[in-house]
Amino acid sequence: MPDTRQNDERTPLQQNVILTSPNPTPLPWAQLSALFLLIFADSLMSASVTPYINELISELPITGGDERKVGYYSGIIISLCFVGETTTVLLWSRLSDFIGRKPVLLGGTLGSIIATVLFGLSRTFWALAASRFLAGALNGNAGVLPSMLVEVTDESNIAQGMSLLILAWSVSFGIGSFVGGHLSRPHDHWPGAFRNTFWVKYPYFLPCAVTSAFAIVSLLIVSIFLKETLHKRNNTSKLRFYSGDSNAGYLRDGESNIEDENNAIVSPGVVQQRSSLRALLTRPVLLSISINALFAFLEISNNSLVPLVYTTPIRYGGLGLDPAQMGTFLGVFGILNGAFQFAILPRIMKLMGLRGSLLASMSCLVPAFLLFPINGTYARHAGSADNILWFLVLFHMLIMVGINMAYSCIFLYTSSAAPKGMLGATNGLAQTVASVQRFVGPTIASSIFAFSLEKEILGGYGAFYALTLCTFTVICFASQLPREAWKSQEDLE
Repeated sequence: MPDTRQNDERTPLQQNVILTSPNPTPLPWAQLSALFLLIFADSLMSASVTPYINELISELPITGGDERKVGYYSGIIISLCFVGETTTVLLWSRLSDFIGRKPVLLGGTLGSIIATVLFGLSRTFWALAASRFLAGALNGNAGVLPSMLVEVTDESNIAQGMSLLILAWSVSFGIGSFVGGHLSRPHDHWPGAFRNTFWVKYPYFLPCAVTSAFAIVSLLIVSIFLKETLHKRNNTSKLRFYSGDSNAGYLRDGESNIEDENNAIVSPGVVQQRSSLRALLTRPVLLSISINALFAFLEISNNSLVPLVYTTPIRYGGLGLDPAQMGTFLGVFGILNGAFQFAILPRIMKLMGLRGSLLASMSCLVPAFLLFPINGTYARHAGSADNILWFLVLFHMLIMVGINMAYSCIFLYTSSAAPKGMLGATNGLAQTVASVQRFVGPTIASSIFAFSLEKEILGGYGAFYALTLCTFTVICFASQLPREAWKSQEDLE
């Protein structure tokens, strides 16, 4: 029998997430496949920009020919996507609590398609900046997708479902990076096929066009097969769930029910909670979201520094990789990351527990940041990329795979802390706060890297040592989380 104790807005209602179960519920493959396509399309478009963004910035008349200043501007361009996301993701997530998840997800993907096409046609810094801002502002999928994942799974199979979606993101990130690196400047690589002056004027449009075309096809497929989850209800049981999901509250005997504007069966308490964001001001929610934000800052700093540092000339402390090499590097990382998260992540969580897995993942940031000066110093002495340097790069890539495990852990903490009826709002708030860090992270990380180079702070590598110290602070803060997902008011004591 379910626990029928009265809960208020301070009580997290998602029961403890069971990472493994002897008899897990079969996964809803049709729904997950549709979500798979959406994530794949979004990540494909976003990742295709990464390999060539620094080369594109260096070609614009804004750096004065000083390659050491590329980091300032590339950091701004990368960050603006998250600035746009910050301004709207909570609104999109809250909207999905009322009109449904599906229309918001479809609209978000369409917004990304428009922004990606505009980015490929941009030839000024301000046009690039505007298109990247729109890419974040028009797409609220980052806050809505986690909510829908919770609603199509239950406690026994959510870890499996999550690992599949992470696999989709990782594989598409890898493919998108490869596409962006190898399809940029097609006029130079295949002058016979791309002789038109259009490709000379817009040398980076081809990867944007290819990824957007895939997203359009995905959008049409998902619009047909994806089913709405917010409208689900169960009229056959005396104890009914709001939205039919595992974090909805049980209706108590004698409590009257009403239908909301989506014809979903809800209790009066749920309607009241859905009308105010104050219900989210609980310790489990705030602690989970804070740790998510701090980790997002460090993780996006590392991710933005990888293409910046590795494409920086060796004489300035980088590795001197070209966009094709950078695309291959990120592509292999995406494939390895997907395989790891899908095949190994659930086993690690079972072995180490949720908090142990999170702390282990965060700890991987320490060697990741320290490998930047190690690789750069070796490259300066070697003069070019050799087998030893490529081994160090591969090692860095494997460490980055371990870092990404933290997002799965934080997602479980955040979703389990959500008050009833406010899953979308909780994930939206988490994504909003994380997005703030994601636009601050690339700007700060790339700027202090450029500043370190200009001022020769600790050999030009002062930025990485500062980020390493920040990592130790965040790890100590994350140790305050419970061993497993939030369960009840008892976790507050």
